[in-house]
Amino acid sequence: MIKILIVGYGNVGRGVQMAIERNADMELIGIASRTPERVKKSVGEAVKVYDIKEIANWYKDVPADVAILCGGSKSDLAQQTPVINQYYPTIDSFDNHSQLPEYFHLVDEVAQKAGKVSVISLGWDPGIFSLERVLANAYLPGSRAYGFYGLGPKGGLSMGHSDALRTIKGVKDARQYTHAITEAIDEVRAGKNPEFSAGDMHSRECFVVLEDGADAEKITAEIKSMPGYFAPYKTTVNFVTQEELDEKFKGFPHDGCVVAAGTTGSANNSALIEYHCTWGSNPEATAQVLTAYARAVKKLTAEGRKGAFTILDIPASYVSPLTREELLAKMM
Repeated sequence: MIKILIVGYGNVGRGVQMAIERNADMELIGIASRTPERVKKSVGEAVKVYDIKEIANWYKDVPADVAILCGGSKSDLAQQTPVINQYYPTIDSFDNHSQLPEYFHLVDEVAQKAGKVSVISLGWDPGIFSLERVLANAYLPGSRAYGFYGLGPKGGLSMGHSDALRTIKGVKDARQYTHAITEAIDEVRAGKNPEFSAGDMHSRECFVVLEDGADAEKITAEIKSMPGYFAPYKTTVNFVTQEELDEKFKGFPHDGCVVAAGTTGSANNSALIEYHCTWGSNPEATAQVLTAYARAVKKLTAEGRKGAFTILDIPASYVSPLTREELLAKMM
């Protein structure tokens, strides 16, 4: 059994708990939180809950094979992963693309020193889409692979960007929806290999509940200028009541695709590679991916590996619950 510690118990943390229950080779050994009393009220006596601030006092009594970190990229993971990785192998979903190289090297230094594995930036993008981009570029030399998100008219709810909105002073609650620009997708499918900037591919739509007395104009300016999240995009900010947010924006749907177009050996033979996913729940989808890679962490640890890894570094067979013989017989 793979013993898992969940760190952070919001939407992704709850999704990881459900994912563990669906995998026969995994066991939830505990939940660590900055607000343990809140979590205890939610999970009851069935799961042991720990105060993450006191990890140095209890980690020896919690022999987890991996800690799955479920916090947000904006203010949690960059601080938490280097700390938790000193005690456990870790998995996280850090999703700020522009800061990812810096984050990788930060975590790698800690993981190497601690002698532990840390798999970063898992989920569906970065994560699954990262892998699809690499494969498409390799299979169609000279082409570019592009990721698009929020394909339908309502767009797709982004957890990381919604979390970033909620870190702004004066914001009580918020949701952010990403919208793909369909004309950009059409250009890629036509094999034009355009040179896009980030704002050419997506727009962002925010629905924000203000704290009493908050300055809407100031918060709008702060949102639109936030680097790495909203600054490069056409961003619309809508202010709503908590009741409107809760009623009109239920659930966490999202979808997306990776598209690459080019030619094969002859310039006359066109080629199109496209990967598409649709999620009824964005946080649960991310949680499923995070949880599957617990197998890879255990295998890498058993091999004596250490340091930071991404989805690009890990063989697919390390993620599957099937044996090699079963993979050869059923999946090849």
